Amino acid sequence: MRNGSMINFFNFYKQITNTSLRHWLDVLPEQLNIWQRSASLHSEFKYWLNCLERLPKITPYYLDLLNGVISHGESQLLSDHKVMIEKTLRLLMPWRKGPFHFYGIDINTEWRSDWKWERILPYISLLKGRTVLDVGCGNGYYLWRMIGAGAKLAIGIDPMQLLLCQFEAVRKLIGDDQRAHLLPLRIEQLPKIASFDTVFSMGVLYHRRSPFDHIQQLKNQLVKNGELVLETIVIEGDENKILVPDKRYAQMRNVYFIPSANFLVNWLKKCGLVDVCIVNSCVTTVDEQRRTDWMISKSLADFLDPNDHSKTIEGYPAPIRAVIVARKQ
Repeated sequence: MRNGSMINFFNFYKQITNTSLRHWLDVLPEQLNIWQRSASLHSEFKYWLNCLERLPKITPYYLDLLNGVISHGESQLLSDHKVMIEKTLRLLMPWRKGPFHFYGIDINTEWRSDWKWERILPYISLLKGRTVLDVGCGNGYYLWRMIGAGAKLAIGIDPMQLLLCQFEAVRKLIGDDQRAHLLPLRIEQLPKIASFDTVFSMGVLYHRRSPFDHIQQLKNQLVKNGELVLETIVIEGDENKILVPDKRYAQMRNVYFIPSANFLVNWLKKCGLVDVCIVNSCVTTVDEQRRTDWMISKSLADFLDPNDHSKTIEGYPAPIRAVIVARKQ
């Protein structure tokens, strides 16, 4: 999987050569070669790669991706081995999406991403046998859950190098599973592939300067009748309600547009998607997103009005997250 101290993607290239994704190979290898040579790589990237190299590749006796990301050995790891693995994983902090459970090591991540997955899964098309794309996938937690739900191939894109290293660390600890892959790309770098049965965009839209462009880019990756699963922050209100935060929203600088869920439905229809449906909407709580010993910096409780959790610290409505499901005609 690695060439010297740099992650390579040869296994992935080989895997898609004889599939409908093969035309992606016209541009993908050169994009990733440029990425590897880029001066913009994080100053800690080599350190994270060294941490990754220290982790053993383990084939679990028991792997459960349906109910979580859970791996067990026939007998759990020797104490000193377990201590080394946990210490190495902590060097890759902060861990935001999860949780993960490896051989008695529990990574208590900032987000209870399993809660979001349980909210989404009942409302989407069955993933069995599908090829799936997760845009802005973070450390790839949902990719493994998609595989657990039956996806044939789950591909995530996210440009953050720490998250790539976390993903590869998980892969090593669950048996070098090649059904999921994370590529350090942005959605803007993808050609019009039109080969994914399901495309997920979760927690991305409000960071985009042009939401219409983002929705169109997602649509471009879907096969005919493919399904888009869009999860994002919304506000309460009718189809004419939208919030444009000033400088920050919940202390995030790069939040541009927060529409109502019904406003967002109209956006999706305007982009040519059909069967658009709001399937879930709920307030994000400080139990779902919080500081832990695996993510020790500030979290949601620090970004809300301390006297009124219905508002952000800036006075805007606190985050409500809606899930919209739609289909490419």
